[in-house]
Amino acid sequence: MTPAIALIIFNRPDLTAQLYTRIRAIKPSRLLIIADGPRTDRPEDSRLCAATRKIVSSPDWPCELLTNFQEENSGCRRRISSGLDWVFGQCPEAIVLEDDCVPCPSFFSFCSNMLSRYRNDSRIMHISGQNLQDGRRRGSASYFFSRYTHSWGWASWRRAWNYYDVNLSTWPPARSQGWLFSILDDPWEIEYWTEIFDKVYDGLIDCWDYQWLFTCWCQNGLSIQPNENLVSNIGFGPDATHFKKAHRTLGMPTRELNEIVHPTAIFQNKEASRFTFKEYIASPKIPWLQKMRDRLALKTRLKRLLPRKKFAPKSRLPGRMFD
Repeated sequence: MTPAIALIIFNRPDLTAQLYTRIRAIKPSRLLIIADGPRTDRPEDSRLCAATRKIVSSPDWPCELLTNFQEENSGCRRRISSGLDWVFGQCPEAIVLEDDCVPCPSFFSFCSNMLSRYRNDSRIMHISGQNLQDGRRRGSASYFFSRYTHSWGWASWRRAWNYYDVNLSTWPPARSQGWLFSILDDPWEIEYWTEIFDKVYDGLIDCWDYQWLFTCWCQNGLSIQPNENLVSNIGFGPDATHFKKAHRTLGMPTRELNEIVHPTAIFQNKEASRFTFKEYIASPKIPWLQKMRDRLALKTRLKRLLPRKKFAPKSRLPGRMFD
């Protein structure tokens, strides 16, 4: 039986219809819908939001439908985080899809298998449908473990989501005590995530997913990633929230994963994590990221002129990441 599916929608009926066709094909017995309200400064939102909600509101198969529709707009950070709080309050585990993510059929069976197999394994926090390895296979199994939590088509458990904190309240003490140095060994990666978590904590980035990544790292958590890409994001364009133009992560082709071969051991594939960061996360084409690179390069040059000091964090809070 397919686990509960949580669908996050807003004001894009055409994209929602494509995804809903995939969901209808597997006929889940439980469907939960999260929707933000229309923005007051966008007159067309009311009509588009209503049209989008109508598409998903009448399943034509036996299904328990639960809706969490908001009449006023809260934005990405508050709406998705509160919606997922509601989902995991209703369900002990769930598959989560946003309206612009189109999964192939084996995505659902893959998530179902992983949710069952690792249900009581606290080392595993996240199951992703994405593969960002450019055709590189990581190991001989059907999936591998990473420190990165891709969220365009994913699944998890209440036991993991219970740690989530949208406000990132433990970031200041973690930052001051050098916590990132205990889980990352690349200075540029440390610089990047320090900048990101600073911005999220200060409310400068309207998001929910960086907080989820932080949560998983704080719990020494691993993310499952398939050796085939199972989800394609088609949500770029003028009406998109984050991707107004095409990006290399968007529109990636999918490939079925018909047979699941499990790894013989559970450990992070560091090579895969490094590849994801360098090739997909820290793109030099983004201006403010390039400024960070330049700043880090300057710091590195200055350090070479000073006596070397071994970094010794005061403590490793809120936890040491897996090796």
